[in-house]
Amino acid sequence: MIKTISISISPAAAADEQGLKQYLADELGLSPKRISGYHIKKRSIDARSRHQTRIIIQSEVFIDEPVQDVPVFEPQLQDVSNAPHVVIVGAGPAGLFAALRLISLGIKPIILERGKDVRSRRRDLAAMNKEGEVNPESNYCFGEGGAGTYSDGKLYTRSTKRGNVQRILQLFTHFGADESILYDAHPHIGTNKLPQIITAMREQITSCGGEVLFNKRLVDIVIQDNSVKGVKTADGDTITCTELILATGHSARDIFTLLHDKNIAIECKPFALGVRIEHPQLLIDQTQYHCSTRDPYLPPASYSLVAQEYERGVFSFCMCPGGIIAPAATSPGEVVVNGWSPSKRNNPFANSGTVVAVDEKDFAKYGFTGELAGMQYQRMVEQRAFEIGGGKLVAPAQRMADFVDGKISSTLPSCSYLPGVHSAAIKDVLPADLTLALQKAVVDFGRKMKGYYTNEAILVATESRTSSPVRIPRDKETFKHPQIKGLYPCAEGAGYAGGIVSAAIDGERCAEAAALKLK
Repeated sequence: MIKTISISISPAAAADEQGLKQYLADELGLSPKRISGYHIKKRSIDARSRHQTRIIIQSEVFIDEPVQDVPVFEPQLQDVSNAPHVVIVGAGPAGLFAALRLISLGIKPIILERGKDVRSRRRDLAAMNKEGEVNPESNYCFGEGGAGTYSDGKLYTRSTKRGNVQRILQLFTHFGADESILYDAHPHIGTNKLPQIITAMREQITSCGGEVLFNKRLVDIVIQDNSVKGVKTADGDTITCTELILATGHSARDIFTLLHDKNIAIECKPFALGVRIEHPQLLIDQTQYHCSTRDPYLPPASYSLVAQEYERGVFSFCMCPGGIIAPAATSPGEVVVNGWSPSKRNNPFANSGTVVAVDEKDFAKYGFTGELAGMQYQRMVEQRAFEIGGGKLVAPAQRMADFVDGKISSTLPSCSYLPGVHSAAIKDVLPADLTLALQKAVVDFGRKMKGYYTNEAILVATESRTSSPVRIPRDKETFKHPQIKGLYPCAEGAGYAGGIVSAAIDGERCAEAAALKLK
């Protein structure tokens, strides 16, 4: 007999794999001897009680019969060395999963990545953190794995209607991720583990006959009779193709400008902009778990907050427990911040983007109109942050209560942002409307979450790459651009996804559409 049951147990009990069998038996009213084994189907944390945080585990329990092995997931890949090809621009989650899907469908992917492979890319990240130097082609956003490699591998998504989320998670485990991502309610890989997984994906693509070409920045799309005929790269190469998947990410401003200059239809898109807020992780643990010291069997606590202030949405974004704030600029002369966590989430700080929704009305106040207005507004704020920070990626920062009270912080708390922070007025970085909304929001968040509103928290500017400021239109059914045949705008850079899993799903869907056309 097989039964699926849910139990609520302490964190310590949930960590005891041997003892878990006893808890399952007790729930079923059976002797443990009758239980031959179990498979965990779902695991989540319930911290609603002020007395004790519980772990909710849903399991498939085998009673009086042998345990059935979980089928090993094996992607259906094949040799595509001599197959028709599709060019993919960008080796982020969308590009890599598009390539793997093409191979499974018998099509050869040729990936063009403007940045470096993930190992070489680390030197450029070190230069950003230690020297404040930005390589426009290789940074936290550009390079093998894209921004996903250094967004710490948060795999939670609400995009379940877009495609097969479980298949994406299974592919990650196939290439080295821990199997817990298959059943954890909020799966997470960790920035320290993602590089090996990304490398394994690339090696699989090339072993099947696909190509992954680094330092290949797209500078032009060859178009004849409104159809894609090929692409040109910065080093002078021309690669012919009839199907082109554009998976360049939300920060490829040169691609948006290229499309605009070639009169290829694009649209201005609302996005969100603000700061990254960092608290001591201990404070977040105490608040969320209602304790003085976090149970060692519990992970560092997270939070999610949202408010409506002055008719604007304000929300926390990309929350990183036990993480660090990282420099995410893609050009010299701008300061952009993001966050990530290692797999153990064992750093002493918790950070989260806290951002305000902006749209065409905001852009127009500064004279920015047209398809690139959002991008120009975004860049204006990032350049302000650079100027006020004083250069070398030093970021303007302010204590939370000082920000609300309009005071320059006389001192700043310790901060994980390695290029350094400079005490400044965040209101001099952000537009006035955003400052007002953010000031009210953090006070309101403090009412919702005890301990959140504190001068021990630091605001670091500016968190501005939440999503693309441009949308590239496409048909809902065919994924093709309505104007250019053979062009498939894809994932975050085209305005159709918001995270690793949704980008990967979108990459697969675009790959399927391109393969259908070729076949």
